[in-house]
Amino acid sequence: MSDLQHARIVALCEELRLKVVDGAWSAAAQAAVTREATFGDFLEDVLRTEAEARQVRAKEMAARVAGFPAIKTLEGYDWGFASGAPRKQLLELASLAFVERADNVVLLGPSGVGKTHLAIALGYLATQRAMKVRFITAADLVMMLEAAQRQGKLKEAMHRAVSTYRLLVIDEIGYLPLGREQANLFFQVVAKRYERGSMILTSNLTFGSWDQAFAGESVLTAAMLDRILHHASVVTIQGESYRLKDKRRAGLIARPPAPPATAA
Repeated sequence: MSDLQHARIVALCEELRLKVVDGAWSAAAQAAVTREATFGDFLEDVLRTEAEARQVRAKEMAARVAGFPAIKTLEGYDWGFASGAPRKQLLELASLAFVERADNVVLLGPSGVGKTHLAIALGYLATQRAMKVRFITAADLVMMLEAAQRQGKLKEAMHRAVSTYRLLVIDEIGYLPLGREQANLFFQVVAKRYERGSMILTSNLTFGSWDQAFAGESVLTAAMLDRILHHASVVTIQGESYRLKDKRRAGLIARPPAPPATAA
């Protein structure tokens, strides 16, 4: 093959945005000659290589766009330490059938038991299956919507940040109490996605205490929980903080007292 023809092939690959074909076709041609493959086999091999590379790039892009603070996986979860995590239930959720049904997942438990890790892990799985995912904390979500409301762009923000995602992961409900208007905006998010799109929610509060996080608005909180829990899997995680385990082992922090023995 002449250098001129090689240059024309490279130019065509660039024009057609065939990023992998540009570097793979020469080796594929040599392999085709070695095994006496047909022109059709050679073309199929090259195009398959390009398609597989595009799928990988698409998954990487989906994970970046999701806004995860870090990539977490179920394989990386410390099941040994988190003995209070219902492993069977969580692995069943990894099928992502709940996303297909537009159901929700609510992860409840004290700080440090891995709720955020698990929420990210399920969200990351969804991105690897070509689903559009968004990760955001509850505080950041309402702050963004508040800003949009002040600018008269709430409808656009709701569509862009809430409605367009197949799976919306909202972390840390209850860590910071919301004001009345913020609570109303959060309710609108839940109502917008009700039976239309899945959510994964994490909270350190029991459902009976959620009104504390939503400006004491018990009626609004009840209506919101009714929509969240209508089609939902609730995962309750017991245990002590994973982040403090090393300090406890070193004796820097006392272990929580054991529950009193029950009389026979």
